[in-house]
Amino acid sequence: MRIQALIIRIIRQFIRDKRSIALLIVAPIIVLSLMYLVFNGDTYQPKLGTLQLPSAISQSLSTNGAIVSTYDTVDEAEAALANQEIDAIIQLDGTTPHVKLEGSDPARNRSVMMLVQKIMQEQAPALSQAAQPPAPVFDYLYGAADMSSFDNFGPVFIGLFAFFFVFLIAGVSFLKERTSGTLERLLATPLRRWEIVVGYMVGFGIFTGLQAVLIAGYTIGVLGSLMVGSFWYVLLIMLLLSLTALSFGTFLSTFANSEFQMIQFIPIVIVPQVFFSGLFNIESISPWLRWLVHITPLKYGADALRNVMIRGEGWGSIAIDVYVLLGLSLIFMAANVLALRKHRKI
Repeated sequence: MRIQALIIRIIRQFIRDKRSIALLIVAPIIVLSLMYLVFNGDTYQPKLGTLQLPSAISQSLSTNGAIVSTYDTVDEAEAALANQEIDAIIQLDGTTPHVKLEGSDPARNRSVMMLVQKIMQEQAPALSQAAQPPAPVFDYLYGAADMSSFDNFGPVFIGLFAFFFVFLIAGVSFLKERTSGTLERLLATPLRRWEIVVGYMVGFGIFTGLQAVLIAGYTIGVLGSLMVGSFWYVLLIMLLLSLTALSFGTFLSTFANSEFQMIQFIPIVIVPQVFFSGLFNIESISPWLRWLVHITPLKYGADALRNVMIRGEGWGSIAIDVYVLLGLSLIFMAANVLALRKHRKI
């Protein structure tokens, strides 16, 4: 009977806690659905630019699944490659195929190289009378042939870890301030809501900034992740990404009554951002789902970090991402100010 009473108590507790039921039932379904849409999306089609390439080769590239764009001048093709509109430029140097890869994504590089090698073998009799057709020559705009997968994913990983841990720690810490009564006492002082929010942001921000420096420094200095651009830009992006996670975590903590409920936000808030951060090819995701990319802070941070670390870009390339992260931080901070009204009006 005592065991039965304990079982009944746990069942009633779960029934009253709607968030726990959602975590057990709804969250796994949502995550599995996202995985299905990510991994069962469209097959990636390499985007190739051609310069004075025989029509037979261009047609063969298109037939084998590539999206082919023809350019009249080298400058036009180079500009398209630098803007990531295409994955590679293909032209013939005599009878030798010359391929210039964008180079920042090893997976795309391999896809282009395999396709080009296949097409050139098929077209070899029409290009050369030699018994052994000339092998394609590959050059890189960014990266190199020995670029590892970690070099490609490193910028995403450091952004992901910074965002995840700051979000979780900030949310739980702010929740403790509220449940312990500290926040209520602060609200009873002459401090205004926005002053409380700014104070918490700066206080927590000192430690999240230190974390950002350590993560970036360790990844680049110790693990040897590829670093082409300015380390100061990396720190700026990491700090803004941490600030976004900090303000977002404290805002969501307003809707939690315990640390366990705060953790329940992870499958809904963090996991979807992983899928849209750049770890998986966005263009292969179901088209109707791609709009979520534009509302995930981690995607902007990962794009900016990749532009600096892999492509060596400067302010002009990361400015939009920086402004978006800063804007999201301010929006979440303003939402925090409004959320404090439900505790006590000042």
